[in-house]
Amino acid sequence: MSPHVGARLVQRQLGLMLRSKVAGDDAPARAQRIWGAEGERWFTPEDPVWRVHADASMFPAGITSLLLQMLHPMAMAGVAGHSGYKSDPWGRLQRTSHYLATTTFGTIEHAEEAIAMVRSIHRRVRGKDHLGRPYRADDPHLLMWVHAAEIDSFLRGYQTFGDTPLTDAEADVYVSQAGIPAALLGVRNPPQSVAELRETLDSYRPELETTPAAREAARFLLLDPPLPFYARPGYGTLASGGVSLLPGWAREMLGLPVPDLVSSLVARPLGHVGTAAVRWGMAGLAERRPSDLPDDPEGPDEDNPSPEHPDERGQRVGDLAAS
Repeated sequence: MSPHVGARLVQRQLGLMLRSKVAGDDAPARAQRIWGAEGERWFTPEDPVWRVHADASMFPAGITSLLLQMLHPMAMAGVAGHSGYKSDPWGRLQRTSHYLATTTFGTIEHAEEAIAMVRSIHRRVRGKDHLGRPYRADDPHLLMWVHAAEIDSFLRGYQTFGDTPLTDAEADVYVSQAGIPAALLGVRNPPQSVAELRETLDSYRPELETTPAAREAARFLLLDPPLPFYARPGYGTLASGGVSLLPGWAREMLGLPVPDLVSSLVARPLGHVGTAAVRWGMAGLAERRPSDLPDDPEGPDEDNPSPEHPDERGQRVGDLAAS
């Protein structure tokens, strides 16, 4: 076996492993439904929200998002009490990934179906936080925090680890476009610009705290992920990148001993390594979006699909959006 063929096999195996974990074993069928369906879509491949959510930077940014969201005690109580993040972490990740992929890349009809399903679940999720304060998942105020923390993390991730960062104007468009499905989900008046997004996040600071459940979830996410030991170093690079994207005050609240200098000189470069590995692995899959341009003249294309998967069509990193 030539070194080139061996490298391609390793690349494809990495891509398949990533897709299996993040999108599930039925990823090809889900991709076919998203990409094969005919109908109007909210976004196109040229739109900032499409570019951000299809990028490998979603991997470290997804970790950032979870760490930031868990600082709201009611959001954390809902996750701890209803999400099954410990008993079924990959299932939760796959459901979130599919929702983001459908609402970003899918038809409007399928996106609205996905949103309606999540809204029906949210109506049943309610309880009390660690201080006995009642919460409900469909509370617009709580939904706004989750939305703002999520898209701020995704934007920070893309601007840091993406190949072509957005311009300031494009970043504002990203925030506005991400608000379209969020508004249908129940977020009232989602931010329309980066400035509004940062103002929204700042307005929640007085409500944030590090609860015991948040500390436990952070340990699980960063120190004890549900992965075999051989996969943990690679995950560690992504986790380091995710931590580096957190605002300093959030790292301090979570008790993460990563000063700004260490974040810039150590954690962030590790994040670049991990993101590059994800991007390389996903590029090794045979399937492509109709919008993809061939980036490897020796690799498979739409007219000559992989003989192992002749019926698979879909996106690569886009399959794994939002992790």
